[in-house]
Amino acid sequence: MSTVTTGDTGGTGGTFDVVVVGAGAAGLAAAHRLTRAGLSVAVLEAEPWIGGRMATASVDGFRLDRVGPPLTLSYEEPRTLPGLDRLALRPFAPGVLVHSDGRYARWGASHPRRAAGAPRTAGGRSVGGAFSVARALVSAPRRPAASLDQARLGASLVRLAATPPQRILARPERTAREALNARLPARTVQGVLRPLLAALLADPDLGTSSRRADLALRAFARGRLAVPEGGAAALPELLAAGLPPGTVRTGVRVTEASVSRVTTAEHGVFRCRSVVLATGARTAAELLPGLRTPAFHAVTVLHHTAPVAPTGDPVLLLESDPGGPVAHTSVMSAVDPGRAPAGRALITSTVLGTPPDDTERRVRKHLATLYGTSTDEWELLALRHTPDAVPAMPPGHDGHRSVRLLAGLYVCGDHRATSTPRGALASGHRAARALLTDLGVRLPAELPARETA
Repeated sequence: MSTVTTGDTGGTGGTFDVVVVGAGAAGLAAAHRLTRAGLSVAVLEAEPWIGGRMATASVDGFRLDRVGPPLTLSYEEPRTLPGLDRLALRPFAPGVLVHSDGRYARWGASHPRRAAGAPRTAGGRSVGGAFSVARALVSAPRRPAASLDQARLGASLVRLAATPPQRILARPERTAREALNARLPARTVQGVLRPLLAALLADPDLGTSSRRADLALRAFARGRLAVPEGGAAALPELLAAGLPPGTVRTGVRVTEASVSRVTTAEHGVFRCRSVVLATGARTAAELLPGLRTPAFHAVTVLHHTAPVAPTGDPVLLLESDPGGPVAHTSVMSAVDPGRAPAGRALITSTVLGTPPDDTERRVRKHLATLYGTSTDEWELLALRHTPDAVPAMPPGHDGHRSVRLLAGLYVCGDHRATSTPRGALASGHRAARALLTDLGVRLPAELPARETA
């Protein structure tokens, strides 16, 4: 029997220990913890699919993430959290490839290397152990103009890689741009770190908290970029599969929520002892007026298929020109072959901020430059703009906002933590732990690691 069902309950709702509103990563993580503690749980999702912003659509055999691939880092894989031990990750080639003024710089492979033409690179070698990316930057060959910048950046990343997260969180806080410009040349910040942080945090303007930016760079220096095998939805689907059959109900729109009851538009009233709101920030504020809604970074994702895939390593290609429009792109079928039918190529590209009116035409033209090939025969599979894709984390950001509004009412999501899949998961676990404590229920033995990145 499937864990996920349609919303039809005969209009009668039901009675449960807990109702979780929202079947994204946070809501499913909370439900996983609560059911393991022995509580009866109903997870109500308004959309016909689970996953929230980590949903994946299937189109003609292609697996297309709705809000782009959620980049993670192998040393801090989400699968280290309860319920995700079987999550498979597909790594990119070591490092990233940065395009700037018609030239390409490969950072974090065996060493940074430069090429004047299209992004064709030698076979990538795996990064062995923590600090490998940072040490590779330090050992970059001496070349005019670039060698000193490479050495400074490498030394900075080595220091970050060796710094405990709590020390970073105790540093004075300002914007990432201010902090990075204070310790590195502006050309390095603009040419390498700005496009890298744009890919990791969806913040091309570097207005993110310097602490959060340093934690993201620390993770990059210690690990390797990866994506869930089969698409972003692999993560919520794995969590849902660990729930009792019928726990998750899709197509159920909640209109009111309180401690003891949840009212839906067409599926009756669900009575309960506690409610966990695990929706996006705007929906949570609509259900509970008074909740603060953060600012967001908008993301537009385009998926193309090409008759012939661009050649080279399965690397993440970054654009250093803030005028873009493409911020980063990758041949996702090379990273994860399961995302495309056999013999077909899938190229996924991301535009950050407000997209231009002629987005697809401009992106297609930009991709021709980035990949050094004609894109005239590329087919657009999907274009999706999400204005509230990633909650902003300006200076003063609290990565551990309270999930307990009052006894019996809890709220979780990446807007209560950090704007990453791991942040959403950890927030869901914190909400479940607070709820179980309030009910006097014994906590399951496993506890999530404190989320810091």
